[in-house]
Amino acid sequence: MAQQKSILIFCGGGPAPGINAVISTVAKIFLKDGYRVLGLHEGFKGIFSENPSIKEFDFSHADRIFSRGGSTLVMSRFKPSDEKLNTNLFLDNNVRLMVNIGGDDTASTANRITNYLSEENINIANIHVPKTIDNDLPLPDRNPTFGFHSAKDEGVRIGNTTYEDARTSNNWFVMSTMGRSAGHLAFGIATSCHFPMMIIPEMFDRTKITFDKVVRLIVSSMVKRKIEDIHYGVALVSEGVFHIMPDSELKNCGVNFTYDEHGHPELGNVSKSHIFNVLVQERLKELGIKIKSRPVELGYELRCCRPIGFDLTLCTLLGLGVKKLFDEGLSGCIVTANSRGEVSPLFLDDLQGEDGKIPPRLVNINSAFAQLCFQNLNYLSEPDYHRSKVYLKNPEAYDFNKILTET
Repeated sequence: MAQQKSILIFCGGGPAPGINAVISTVAKIFLKDGYRVLGLHEGFKGIFSENPSIKEFDFSHADRIFSRGGSTLVMSRFKPSDEKLNTNLFLDNNVRLMVNIGGDDTASTANRITNYLSEENINIANIHVPKTIDNDLPLPDRNPTFGFHSAKDEGVRIGNTTYEDARTSNNWFVMSTMGRSAGHLAFGIATSCHFPMMIIPEMFDRTKITFDKVVRLIVSSMVKRKIEDIHYGVALVSEGVFHIMPDSELKNCGVNFTYDEHGHPELGNVSKSHIFNVLVQERLKELGIKIKSRPVELGYELRCCRPIGFDLTLCTLLGLGVKKLFDEGLSGCIVTANSRGEVSPLFLDDLQGEDGKIPPRLVNINSAFAQLCFQNLNYLSEPDYHRSKVYLKNPEAYDFNKILTET
């Protein structure tokens, strides 16, 4: 009697709301078709382990997890280098499909693994489900990545509470939120909460970013509100500004960063909001302006929140899409779904640039939507110079538009 065929599911990178909905949907649809469904803990680390930790799914467990936050499968950022692949994992379990949930690194690594297995005469299909709360993967028609809207919703919940505290206590909060090179999360939270100031990396498309410019933008909003007799506010800064900050700025900002094996500062080990709040307070003291501010960090609490309805629907569709593409004989592709509910494959070659890397999808700050949102911010401009001289000797140095066009 032939061994029962199976599929293998694993997750790479960091968590995003909706992972369990994908896992649950994939598990139930393949169980229904007679497959064993194996969940591999610790991502690629499990694949390269001699004793991998495996969770075999039944309907009861799959059905219990679909609306939960986090991931029922332990995740890992492990990236294989010279480790030996555990081919027995695939042979002993008669694996026919590898379903990997993660970012573009996870997708490309999974492709390399299946190519290697093919050379060993082990033919396994490979389908990738893209996830990131950063929303920076360039999917067709600017479709969102799953997890983004749920993380934004949780950020808005915290942001609105923080803004209410600012109103209640007549003070300011300097807030930071996740987002590597793209500011989608910060942009979405700030516009939804009507924050008077947001700072995202895309805003610095015409000038070099510095800590001084970020501080001046925040102070610009504080002074603008002060002359309007509004004594509270929230300024939200995307952590992505750190990722485009010159090394010289990072070395001279007074923070003793730890660095990873690639020489990049480990931003997860420091509070970005604390850094900016200290710099703002130092500047206010220099200017003789009395404004109290406090730091608020929106970080890991966004990644494992309960997914909202939008992501539950999207993740269910993506999970069903995995089975659809597999039944069509496709492999080495990313499953995508559009607003009309149509599932289609996307291949890494369609996304990668000439250098082999996938360029991030950025906030289009020149769009009509972004420009309208910027109009809702509070900041100094030329008509405010006269009144703001009560607080600033050189108000033009705190002019929002001039800061973002400095040479």
